[in-house]
Amino acid sequence: MSDDCCACEATGAPGPDEDAESRPVWWRDPALLPSVVAGVFLLAGYGAQWAGLEVASWVLLGIALLVGASTFVPGALRRLAKRRLGIGLLMTIAAVGAVALGHVGEAATLAFLFSLAEALEDRAMDRAKEGLRALLSLLPDTVRVLRGSGEVALPASEVQVGDLLIVGAGDRVATDGVVTEGRSGLDTSAVTGESIPVEVGPGDAVAAGSVNGAGTLLIAATAQGSDNSLTQIVALVEQAHARKGERARLADRIARPLVPLVLIAAALVALYGVLVGDPGTWIERALVVLVAASPCALAIAVPVTVISAIGAASKFGVVIKSGQAFEELGTIGTVALDKTGTLTRNEPSVVDVVPRDGVRREDVLGWAAAVEATSSHPLAAALTAAAPGTRPAAGVVEDAGRGISGSVAGAAIRVGSVRWVDPGALRGSADAMAAQGMTVVVVEADGVVAGLIGVRDELRSEAAETVRLLHAQGIDTVMLTGDHDATARALAAQAGIDDVRAEQLPADKAAVIRELVARRPTAMVGDGINDAPALASATVGVAMGLTGSAAAIESADVAFTGRDLRLLPGALAHARRGRRIMTANVGLALAVIIGLFPLALFGVLGLASVVLIHEVAEIAIILNGVRAARPVGLRSEVGAAELQPARAS
Repeated sequence: MSDDCCACEATGAPGPDEDAESRPVWWRDPALLPSVVAGVFLLAGYGAQWAGLEVASWVLLGIALLVGASTFVPGALRRLAKRRLGIGLLMTIAAVGAVALGHVGEAATLAFLFSLAEALEDRAMDRAKEGLRALLSLLPDTVRVLRGSGEVALPASEVQVGDLLIVGAGDRVATDGVVTEGRSGLDTSAVTGESIPVEVGPGDAVAAGSVNGAGTLLIAATAQGSDNSLTQIVALVEQAHARKGERARLADRIARPLVPLVLIAAALVALYGVLVGDPGTWIERALVVLVAASPCALAIAVPVTVISAIGAASKFGVVIKSGQAFEELGTIGTVALDKTGTLTRNEPSVVDVVPRDGVRREDVLGWAAAVEATSSHPLAAALTAAAPGTRPAAGVVEDAGRGISGSVAGAAIRVGSVRWVDPGALRGSADAMAAQGMTVVVVEADGVVAGLIGVRDELRSEAAETVRLLHAQGIDTVMLTGDHDATARALAAQAGIDDVRAEQLPADKAAVIRELVARRPTAMVGDGINDAPALASATVGVAMGLTGSAAAIESADVAFTGRDLRLLPGALAHARRGRRIMTANVGLALAVIIGLFPLALFGVLGLASVVLIHEVAEIAIILNGVRAARPVGLRSEVGAAELQPARAS
């Protein structure tokens, strides 16, 4: 067993080959066996000493010492050979010194308690990482693939883009793909945290790890079996363990130099004993100081909490990319929400058309659909759906954030917002449509306004509840949108948001975020490519959903695999609780060092007492850190009935 954690090194996440069942029950855990054996011999040795059997006592205590020390002395020596100092070295010196002074019992007690604390620490870290192992276990071992020669069975990791997967009833989807045949309901709770089955059919995207319902699906793979959305989630969380936040860096800044400082302090204490003519007493105190000032508890205070909390969040569809992002998530005082696709369903539809006198309604829709036919703008789908079968326009030019133009049957058509195309005589109608929460699209033909199209994207059903939950936590909310001010305010009023920043281009959104960050920590929540600058400018950027753009997800610090907005207040509450646990752990670790040092220096406590107090404190810190694995905030905000953790089959 190494002392890496106690030497302030980052603890890595489990590899893909580790499964969720790798941690046995404690009484069958071989890692605990040396500590158990050492403990048995230690008790037997003290029993023999009490009975007056001195030789037997020395032998039994010596065995306890050797067994306990075998768990950390070899690692300490290997690290020393590489010129790296660790807590194991402090404990080794203390044990050797105690034996040299004739205190074999105290040396054995030190070895037993330290080996036990290390074993429990490793076990706690393994438990903290089990969320990732559970995610990986969602992928099937084998998959049925339709090839030219018929159906073949392949390892899931060998699936290639373009392969046709046969997914039967109850089977798990091995990788991301698109349904080409069949209809069924998919249980995506393990991936997105949303328990309501999703109905899918031809053309619908499906995510790796989803469980198929009663029907059989033929799915065209859009990602490799070894590199899909689920494995990427695990990779992101693994990377998160290595990227440290403020509290982790603080603990490291204190713990790293503390080991050599403790060695120097102990040497000075021993030297003082030589100078005053009482080397025996002060050398013994120097050994006690080595243990008392050991920063092992400080080194583990933050990592066990971060790994526990990030692993728990990943099971509920919240992927936190770094320890720094997790800590900053717990400081958020303002949340800025993009309107389209975040607060709204991102399913806009045409709800009203106002043509100019002498222009047919069908012509207004047809012209708009023609120039929008090849556009990727969210409103384009609504406009083309309102005039199916329309042929695309020629010479299409898109002006990002404003509108689009092109040629239809020789006529120059411009389609865009009221900021780009003045509605002229239809200004009153445009204002009335905006007041009803519609996005107003102005259609111009040969320089003359032809009509207005009102498009509305309804609020998500949980949007108002999400805003209420954020306000209940004392968090301010801001809506950011490129839409018309009146439209934005109508939707914001329904959601319960008072601060509205409308008619914002991507650069404007980023500027607003920088302004908000200057006042207090701010999270930006978005899902589109136009949100990427704002996400990167925020204290914490949050990308919504598997359907979010790659640019948005790349720019974000936190990604939600699901689409339920109530993940947001749940994640914030979870991070705040984790931050409180980290603060308490660091405080307790420092208090133990500060409190024990003078007691050890002046001989108030002996070696065995200091070791006991130190290791009990470390165990308390570990147990407290593991509490962060309980996603209390996520459960309470979204509800256990609606947001379920991943379940391995």
